[in-house]
Amino acid sequence: MGLGVQPHGTVQFEMSSLDPENYPIKPVKPQQECNMPDVITVRVQKDKDTFQDVVVEIERATRKKAFLGGYSHKLTKTEYHHAAVQTMARRRPDRGVETFSRDSQTVEVKSQAQQCTINTCTQMTKIGCYMSNMKDKLIIPGTYITADEYHSKRLKAVLTIQTYTRRWQAKQIAAQLRLDKELRVAWAEREERRKREEKEEQIRAEYHRRMNPEKKEDFALLYNALESWRQEEVEHIDATLCGAERKAALCALLEEETQLIASIGCHRIAAGERNQEKAVQAFLNKCAAPKRWQAFDGTITEMDTPYTIRAKELRDLYRSINLHYLSQAERLDVLLTLKHTIKEHHCKLTQQIVELINREADLLTRGVKESNLEGLRKRISTLFLQYIKTPIFNPQVSKLLRVPQDPSQPRKNIYFCRSCSSYLPSTDFALPANARVLVLCRRCSELDNEARSREDVSQYKTILKQLRKTEAEYSPDAKIMYLLQDQDLRYLVDVVWRAQSVLSAWNDLRDLLMVRWDKQLEWSPWNCILLTKDEAAAHVKVENVEKV
Repeated sequence: MGLGVQPHGTVQFEMSSLDPENYPIKPVKPQQECNMPDVITVRVQKDKDTFQDVVVEIERATRKKAFLGGYSHKLTKTEYHHAAVQTMARRRPDRGVETFSRDSQTVEVKSQAQQCTINTCTQMTKIGCYMSNMKDKLIIPGTYITADEYHSKRLKAVLTIQTYTRRWQAKQIAAQLRLDKELRVAWAEREERRKREEKEEQIRAEYHRRMNPEKKEDFALLYNALESWRQEEVEHIDATLCGAERKAALCALLEEETQLIASIGCHRIAAGERNQEKAVQAFLNKCAAPKRWQAFDGTITEMDTPYTIRAKELRDLYRSINLHYLSQAERLDVLLTLKHTIKEHHCKLTQQIVELINREADLLTRGVKESNLEGLRKRISTLFLQYIKTPIFNPQVSKLLRVPQDPSQPRKNIYFCRSCSSYLPSTDFALPANARVLVLCRRCSELDNEARSREDVSQYKTILKQLRKTEAEYSPDAKIMYLLQDQDLRYLVDVVWRAQSVLSAWNDLRDLLMVRWDKQLEWSPWNCILLTKDEAAAHVKVENVEKV
């Protein structure tokens, strides 16, 4: 201000060098491409409707910015440099933790001791100098120890140390062996208990399958048990009776067998109805299931859409109309809710359901027994299920129904069953490895098995399932075991290996496994062996069977 310079003003001055030859003054070349003014006005918004104008002065850099490095694009080879700014970096907030910095290069320090020479002297008593002997010590020489005595003493000490050391090592080895034995015995007991529990569980599962059959394999097991019982009875009759008594006993046996077959048939019908109801409930639950997806942190998010909400309402209504032991008022309330639900759409199906609902409501008000209304209620339930499976009334079901095949397109892979005289797709035929033509479909084969041989292949299915699981772990690209059927594996087990272990002759199929003979080669009918579970576990550890 003393020079008369005002803010935002212009000052002109001259500058010269005291040594122009060595230190010349180079003229500053301003950047011509920068046309920004020295002062700009910036409008800053403070509140919702409040603005403030701020004057900003721009400082022009007259020096070249420092090169701070950068990187280049691998494809275009374009170089990108890091920008240098004048603004100071923002200081990090103090977190209350004391931190220190250290140099990146560590100084190598070496320490070495050095004994310097020290001059010492001894003062003796002489004329004119008296030295006190109060602190002197009288040393008497001991017995002289020869080198042999010294070495023998050291040897004795070494032997003593070795004795106690070997004793300690022996105790450690004995304790470890004792611990290993205890662990081995405990492991053997656990394995024995596990095997016993597995065997008991298999027996309980088989007993449960016989007492509560649900699947086709369960009824095949029943027919197999029936055939075993019949053969035992026939052998007993042939061994003990003859003539007319034998014929009478065989007739009684045939009558009893007929009753048992009829009882099995009744159980099959009841199981089919239960399985059908379970399938319907699973189908409805799948329709009414909300949309699910997993977030980045593992949490599951569920969302209901209008279609899933509609499917859930129809599912709950279907369960309500199939409930038993409802009072008359509750049943009428359910029928009224069903009637209002299906009245949203007008078609032939809804008209039939409404007519049946009105008929049942009229019969209920007249006091008709529930046993006489079972057929009518079954019709209402069936028609309402058909209503639920219609995509127009339940859009969510369209994602679960099978797409019908175009009738104008010819169906492929259709074969003729000589037993039921039906044309069926290839998936309905069992194809053994040695089959050349398709003769019987699966249903006819099962019916023929129930009527004649009554064989149970569930154990062979278990062996085949375990074989496929093991081979999938060894080589995911294996294909041979997936081509085998139950009949093929049964031939290998019963005919080739005599249904027993090669080593121990154990003939319980529940304990047998089919494994590779040569571990290095892929499993095949010519590279397999039938062993028990323990023998198979030991055989798998053999790397080269030729050197065993």
